[in-house]
Amino acid sequence: MGKVRPDRVKKTARELISAFPNKFTTDFDKNKKLVQTLTNVFSPRLRNRIAGYVTRLINIKNATEPNETEETEKSF
Repeated sequence: MGKVRPDRVKKTARELISAFPNKFTTDFDKNKKLVQTLTNVFSPRLRNRIAGYVTRLINIKNATEPNETEETEKSF
């Protein structure tokens, strides 16, 4: 079974990534601080869930994008 996240967490995370695509990284602690400054979420648990989902989405995005080194190796 997968992890269950409320729609509120997913929607907020996707909105933050679309509004600030270059600010978020794969580091959870940095994303947590960014979520705190960019939103008006007062609950630490909700903030952490949003930051965790943002981190996961960024990791998935980075994994699906091909690396430059892989592209050059395939061309030979």
